[in-house]
Amino acid sequence: MHNLFILSSPREDGNSETMAKAVAAGISENSDDTVEFVHLCELDISPCDACGSCTASGSCIISDDMEILYEKTDSADRLFWVSPIYFYALTAQIKIYIDRYQAIWARKYLLAIDHRTAESRTGHLLSCAATKGNNLFTGPELTIQCLCDTLDLQYGPSLLLRNLEARDSLQNLPEVLRSCKSFGQKLTIR
Repeated sequence: MHNLFILSSPREDGNSETMAKAVAAGISENSDDTVEFVHLCELDISPCDACGSCTASGSCIISDDMEILYEKTDSADRLFWVSPIYFYALTAQIKIYIDRYQAIWARKYLLAIDHRTAESRTGHLLSCAATKGNNLFTGPELTIQCLCDTLDLQYGPSLLLRNLEARDSLQNLPEVLRSCKSFGQKLTIR
């Protein structure tokens, strides 16, 4: 299986990337699965401009690095969207990426064109935040669930971590890192 991690933090090696690497280590340690990381901040992705072209064609007319991501997403068996929480929401970088799936939504719901489906394909949210609010991950989980529905992915378990204030908080919590690795290991049990 191919595991694709979409990293959306503008901060390299922060808590969300540390979490993703620990999950990936658990996957790799427990299986022959492949793992790939994509940093959205390194790509040129324009926001959806609501032109409506995709409602007629099922394709986005914007030519940028999102074309690569459409292919990578379609070829992955397990997708992980990795984001810190800013103001109870996903980062702007991942929101731009998600909004560009309007073309796939139009293809599926308006044009009734089949998209790649497989029962074994899953999508997962990996997210962390500095605060401890009860509804901290409600909006982000709903957004990722909607994206999974659009991409015909089963919404799998999420890994959500609270109270990570400093940039390197997770690196200093070996027991939490072990639980992140264990999360990845459990996903590979078939």
